[in-house]
Amino acid sequence: MNFSLYIAKRYLYSKSSNNAINIITYIALIGVILGAASLFVVLSGFAGLKDFTLKFTSIIDPDLKAESTTGKSFMLTEQDLTKLKNIKEIKHFARVIEDRVAISVEDKNTLATLKGVDANYEQVAKIDSILDYGNWLDQKSNQVVMGWGISNTLSLGVLDFTKPISIYVPKAGTGQITSTKNAFNSVKAINVGVFYINETLNDEFVFAPIDLVKNLLNYKENQISSIEFILNENTDEALVKSKIKTILGNRVILKNRAQLNDALYKMLNTENLAVYLIFTLVLIIAFFNIIGSLIMMILDKKKSLNTLFNIGATLKDIRKIFFLQGSLMSVIGGIIGLFLAFILTLLQQQFNLVMITPTLPYPVSIKLENFIIVFITISILGIIASKIASTRITEPLVHNI
Repeated sequence: MNFSLYIAKRYLYSKSSNNAINIITYIALIGVILGAASLFVVLSGFAGLKDFTLKFTSIIDPDLKAESTTGKSFMLTEQDLTKLKNIKEIKHFARVIEDRVAISVEDKNTLATLKGVDANYEQVAKIDSILDYGNWLDQKSNQVVMGWGISNTLSLGVLDFTKPISIYVPKAGTGQITSTKNAFNSVKAINVGVFYINETLNDEFVFAPIDLVKNLLNYKENQISSIEFILNENTDEALVKSKIKTILGNRVILKNRAQLNDALYKMLNTENLAVYLIFTLVLIIAFFNIIGSLIMMILDKKKSLNTLFNIGATLKDIRKIFFLQGSLMSVIGGIIGLFLAFILTLLQQQFNLVMITPTLPYPVSIKLENFIIVFITISILGIIASKIASTRITEPLVHNI
């Protein structure tokens, strides 16, 4: 066995004759344990919040979305549709036409994104899980399904025939507007359902049959805004993108779920990084206890160090003893902390110990990457602290008794 490692283990497990040094060592070890546990719990909490937040957007977000590279729309031929249906990795796909519109109900008005979807959209989005009340729209009708926020703004319920809905969109073209009647295309609609996803989407979207939106915007028969794809499980996304691009060419740009919500992903990742850095700073302060306990141990072991030096141990070997002792203390403390944090997060998952509301437990997610991040952080900080403390050993120190 390595000489320095052997002595370091003896020093780590043996008690000092000075109780003050023992207490300082215990405090340092507890600080590492609590620091590692706290960092893991916080990272697990943010991972849970991230999953919880993204769960709402993933309800209607497709695996892939093909959007026009130029303008708001592109042409999709029947031949293109046939080729897309023959891609075995694609489970479902739906054609979409969407644009900003003005909606008026009696004396109330609001702006929204009108999203025209075809019959396949029910298989692309989890419609049953987002409908708060009412029913989904019929394709051959003037029915719409509104977000909860828009419905509330317009004071509009389901199947309220006493309040006709007027949807307006500016007419395409150039030149001066001479009449408001000629400035807009409009259509009458009836609301048959209200969906609830999250506050942002509830205030933005209104779903409608694709033909209704096509007529409102004066689109051609094969003109659409986008195609939304749901892929089979364990499908190579890059391979499917390549096949779709072969069919649709440069007409479209393909985005996955993360790219469709890039602002949200960036915000969540930035918050996660900020919390990690804050708790790492707390850990750095805690590791000053490791440095202090090692220095106290060095001073307490001066006689033993002198003996080791006299029997042939080099200054490098003696420094290595305390470097390994501090590193072992950090690693052991980190492992204990991770174990305790794992038990705590597991209990939260199983028994909902902490609640946000009476019915909503605080979400936590146990991820392998968080174990790795915490362990590497603790190990690096422990190595740095041990290196700093071990450099305090000098030749005059081991000579003088």
